[in-house]
Amino acid sequence: MATGHTDPRRRERILAAALELIAEEGVAGVSHRKVATRADVPLGSTTYHFTGMDDLLRQAFTRFADHIVAVFERYLGRAETHDQAREAVTDLIHALSEGPRRDLVLAQELYTLAARHPEYRSLTGEWMRRSRRLLERHFDPETARQLDALIEGLTLHRALDDVPHDRALTRRAVDRVTAG
Repeated sequence: MATGHTDPRRRERILAAALELIAEEGVAGVSHRKVATRADVPLGSTTYHFTGMDDLLRQAFTRFADHIVAVFERYLGRAETHDQAREAVTDLIHALSEGPRRDLVLAQELYTLAARHPEYRSLTGEWMRRSRRLLERHFDPETARQLDALIEGLTLHRALDDVPHDRALTRRAVDRVTAG
């Protein structure tokens, strides 16, 4: 699928390829050469569009965070009542934990980088603020913060547990956190 240097989608293909590689090999396994090969672009394209590997990783993870916030929006955006919002959070937890394994791996890779590097902490901080703002449409700020942590934790536990808990247990947890 190699195309000329005026390919307007080249940058997007590079970001998508970087995320695919991170999901498969982890951040440590990503190189300009591997990304270029995966994106089917000349090696120089990765340094033309990004100032270095760190810039490429930050922009790829920003794209991933945007994707997850869009998933939050898709579920929470249709809730009109408090009970519908609780149901939406329950649905969201199950969608995230049963969804693509890729998203779970990418989130963990980003959290690991954020634990070590301030520039990634600011990226995850912005992601959490955006998620909480969506939750705050339905819940007070303190509850939204607790729900955000519950979503992260239950998503991870459900995805990695040999026998993930059922929807009723998730809903009870959401109800406890959101009880007046």
